[in-house]
Amino acid sequence: MRPLLSLQQVATRAFNTTARQMKNRVPEKQKLFQEDNGLPVHIKGGSIDMLLYRVTMTLTIFGTGLSCYWLLVASMPKSKAE
Repeated sequence: MRPLLSLQQVATRAFNTTARQMKNRVPEKQKLFQEDNGLPVHIKGGSIDMLLYRVTMTLTIFGTGLSCYWLLVASMPKSKAE
């Protein structure tokens, strides 16, 4: 029972907000994304955001194409093999 209690104590400390103080970076990000510099949102965040945007768009286009292909295959009548 004692190891279980110590595990509970460690888990409580790990999720406690006072154990680790994190800097609030929201105002910095708001300032960055609200700045009117003519850039789209997916570019304002830097190269990581551009990469994530491109990967997401590639997967979306590929998935849409694959779905259309399989819908076309499913809509074709099967030929009878004699």
